[in-house]
Formats: sequence, C-alpha cells, structure tokens
Amino acid sequence: MQALCLPGAAGSVAAPRVADFGAVTPSSDARLLADWVAATDDSEGASFVVIDKREALLYTFDGQARLIATSPVLLGVALGDDTVPGIGDRPIALVRPEERTTPAGRFVAERGRNARGEDVVWVDYDAAVSIHRVVTAEPAERRLDRLASPTAADNRISYGCINLPAAFYETHIRPAFAHQTGIVYILPEVATMQQVFGI
Repeated sequence: MQALCLPGAAGSVAAPRVADFGAVTPSSDARLLADWVAATDDSEGASFVVIDKREALLYTFDGQARLIATSPVLLGVALGDDTVPGIGDRPIALVRPEERTTPAGRFVAERGRNARGEDVVWVDYDAAVSIHRVVTAEPAERRLDRLASPTAADNRISYGCINLPAAFYETHIRPAFAHQTGIVYILPEVATMQQVFGI
C-alpha cells in the first residue's frame, strides 16, 4: 500500500510557487514565464515586469510574484526579438522602420534619464530601449488613441521603447524602480520561449 504524503509530512514535496495574477487572465506564455519566475525566484525577491508583445500588455509584480497592476503598452513598430548591433549609438532619425524592434529577453533594469532629460527605466541602455511615459509629440501617431483601443493590432508605433500611460508610469513603474533595480522580462514574438528563456 502506497503511503500518502500530506502537506508538512516528512518526505512530502511542496507544490512549486506560482505567480498570483488575481482576477486577470494572462496569455499562456505570460503565465508560463511569471510562474517560472515565481518557482525559481529568478528575480531574487525584486519587483519584476512581464511584457507580452503579442498582446501589447505589461504586468508588474511585487517581489513575491503577486500582480500589482497591468496596462496596455506601445512597442517597436517592427516585429522581431533582437536589436540591431550598435543601434543605440545612431541618431534616431537614422533608425530604419525594420530596425525598430522591442527586444525579447531578461533585462536588469534601473531608473535613469534619456537624452531629453526625462526620467525613464532603462531596459537595455546600450540599445537605447527604455520604459517611459507615452510620447505625444507627433499628433498624427495617435499614441493615446492606440493605448486606449481594445485591440493590440495598432500598438506598434515606437522605435523600440515601451510606452505606457503617464498615470500608470507614475503610479506603478516609477516607485517600483525608485531605489533599486528590477527585472524586466519581454516575451518573444518570433523566437520560442525555450530559445529566449530556456523554459
């Protein structure tokens, strides 16, 4: 007769920790990645962000893998998971449309300032990719309308940076990175989860 392993009993195996999305239903890839972060403590207790490029959504978590908030985002206009080498050293006007990708991967992110002196969260400083408040300098781009639309199909407009509603940035992103680094995980849209994260 097989012995039962009850919680707390000698020889029992605890269930792996999973991310707490609350009432939010993420994509299967976002769930897989957040659960992996929770189970492995890959963020080492730091706050972390998961960006789902296919759904154009950002999820921000505390250090215990509990969802704090979620928001639509604007992303690089070009599909792809890699940045062009040296792109961060080029004037923005010389970045071709097909090079304007938001890279996939795991990034140690921290607060800083961009070339305009605005505070941002640098995801990949060398590639000039950051999380920042939505840029509305070009009305024809309709960035606020794109963020407010119910579909992700029109959320590809940036040079690669992740644009958020200003209120969400101020309330959730700025404080999370105010005094420490955090981890930003960006899901792939061309490569596989195995290729990018090994899961």
